This record gives sequence, C-alpha cells and structure tokens, in this order.
Amino acid sequence: MTEIPRDRRAAPSIRVLLAEDQGMMRGALALLLGMEEDIEVVAQIATGDAIVDAVLAHRPDVALLDIELPGMSGLDAAAALRERAPNCRVLILTTFGRPGYLRRAMEAGASGFLVKDGPVEQLAAAIRRVLGGETVVDAALAAAALSAGPNPLTVRERDVLKASVDGATVADIAASLHLSESTVRNYLSSAIGKTGTRNRMEAMREARQQGWL
Repeated sequence: MTEIPRDRRAAPSIRVLLAEDQGMMRGALALLLGMEEDIEVVAQIATGDAIVDAVLAHRPDVALLDIELPGMSGLDAAAALRERAPNCRVLILTTFGRPGYLRRAMEAGASGFLVKDGPVEQLAAAIRRVLGGETVVDAALAAAALSAGPNPLTVRERDVLKASVDGATVADIAASLHLSESTVRNYLSSAIGKTGTRNRMEAMREARQQGWL
C-alpha cells in the first residue's frame, strides 16, 4: 500500500457544538461553518439546558453559544462547562454586544466573545484561534467594557431582579428564592439605587441593557 505523503493527509476537523435558539440562524451558521474544510458541526442545540449533556455526549473542541437561550443562558452554560468539560473551549456569539455580558462571559471562563454581525470567515478564524489557546474578543466591545467598569450588582441583587419578571410580587420573589420579604425589599431597594432608577421594573430593564443580568 502506498503511503500518503504527510503534507497531503487531511488535518483533523475542529469539532464544534452550536447552541442557538433561532432555527433559521442555527441552520445558516451550521451550513456556513460546515463549508470550512477544517470545521465540523457535530451538534446543534436550541436550548441552554441541553448544552452540558450535548457537550459530554459529542465532545466538541469548541462550543459556540448564544447568550439568550431558553432554560439556561449561554453565560450560565459556559460556567457549567468550565466545571464539567474543561477541555471544551467556549466562544460566545451574540446579537447583544453589551459590556456587562463580556465581563460575565470572561468570568465564566469563555475564550471568546463576538457579535453576530461579523462575516463567517471571522467566526471561523476565531474558532481556530480559541482552539489554539488565544482569547478572541470584539475590539470595540472590549474598549466599551473597560470604560463601563464592573457590574455593581451583587449576586443576590441580580437574583431578585431576575425573579421580578412577569409582575411577580415581593411575596412571590421571597418564596422562589427562599428569602424573607423584608430581605427581598432590601435587595430591590439596593439594586434600584445602584442602577439609578425609580422602581424595580426600571432597574431590571437597565440591568439587562447593561448586560448585568
């Protein structure tokens, strides 16, 4: 049998998991990335809750995660993958280029953060770079994150704001977080003050806009 010359042997494909809740966007990204000679999309996921199990099952080299996903955010999934699958690099790809999201992504162990308006060639290059050990971050967003400063909200303040969705009462929030109603009011008051808003709904909107939730 004739041995294939070393420089003609196919390089191993980079195995990529893609988590995106919008079916059309997910399919388009998978198709475009699949056209790259060295990239193989091994799994497509529509919900955040399925990410960790899918990574453990398919063993991708890179997990490409949206932030806004049903069940679990891409940022929470990135933190879980750091514990459960530390060899899998995480690249956050999102429509929402918010400085707070970037800081949270880096804290969660992500290797990169890009917004979706870039060309697929840039995304493919970012996948290769994070697999090579680099950190890849959108330059404009990095500058904005440095000027914005850290997230002023504590973990508990973020929890009570998240629990305030859909008109939840203080009693509802207290029950869901296993806190007293007075404690919930204190956290809400603190969050409102830190966001410079007038009420908890405005505080929640401002925190989301800044990427703090």
